Amino acid sequence: MIELQHLSKWINIGGNKTYLLKDINLTIKQGEFVSVMGPSGSGKSTLLNVIGMLDEFNEGEYFFMGEAVHKLKEKHRSQLYKQYIGFVFQAYHLIDELTVYENIETPLIYQNSKTSERKAIVADIIDRFNIVGKKDLFPTQLSGGQQQLVGIARALVANPKLLLADEPTGNLNSKQGEEIMELFSKLNKEDGVTIVQVTHSEKNAEYGSRIINLLDGRIES
Repeated sequence: MIELQHLSKWINIGGNKTYLLKDINLTIKQGEFVSVMGPSGSGKSTLLNVIGMLDEFNEGEYFFMGEAVHKLKEKHRSQLYKQYIGFVFQAYHLIDELTVYENIETPLIYQNSKTSERKAIVADIIDRFNIVGKKDLFPTQLSGGQQQLVGIARALVANPKLLLADEPTGNLNSKQGEEIMELFSKLNKEDGVTIVQVTHSEKNAEYGSRIINLLDGRIES
């Protein structure tokens, strides 16, 4: 599903290259649940953003579901992202001007779903996440944990083939965190959703079928 070959990303500081990712070779098969670990600044979030087509890279090749991402125009990349990828951000990235309901509905609008279908799907996921009572509130009226739940609901609403999660339980209490990890595990095992999560938590990492360790932008193991 995902193949990165000799992929590097750098920024220029004072005429010198500072590598954020260096010579990454990584294959992730459909249906895998991969945990990415490493200290702060090791390139974990950058790797996730590159896989999620939110960040460009400087050299190397990236194949996603057989498509050569490094050769695609931005419009085509954007279509791939909207069609197949759900993203749970550490900083939520909810749209402040939209209600909880409207935030969750947004990916379905991008996919041109019919209104009646959208209503049914959003109602179902709002129910599943126990946030029916919050659906007309705006993100600023929610706690950090509630915003995180909305962000996760939004990432899952369009039935993505690939779920990318950056510290998905970072703002949740331990019970909520465990529930989310159980949900991810179920999505992976029962629905076949491929998951790549970045986490500092050993416990969360163990939900994955494989752990990748990053250090200074390189894969250690």
